[in-house]
Amino acid sequence: MNTKEKFKEFVKNNPSLLKYVQNGTMTWQKFYEIYDMYGEDENAWQDYLTVSSAGASLGLFDYIKNLDLDSIQSGVNSMQRVISLFQDMSNKNNESHTNNEEYKPRPIYKHFED
Repeated sequence: MNTKEKFKEFVKNNPSLLKYVQNGTMTWQKFYEIYDMYGEDENAWQDYLTVSSAGASLGLFDYIKNLDLDSIQSGVNSMQRVISLFQDMSNKNNESHTNNEEYKPRPIYKHFED
């Protein structure tokens, strides 16, 4: 496998490199040059690779910490009201169907006096 193919595989295994290219701090060319010179040496990539499990769990805790619980509660309450509204509408439809079952339409061929 040549260096270019190895680099592609390295990038697939380290998707955190993508954010540096997207925000414009690095280019794929610069990353390729680092890879060509140093390979997968951890010291060369320590500024760009964030693959520790502690970092991932801290990111999750930061995300949870920044959640606005009042807005979440407001959203849950809104969903409960919508569900309640649908249930009420469904119950009214069921009641109207039961009332219709008691009604028996007059056959078409009969007249009022027959």
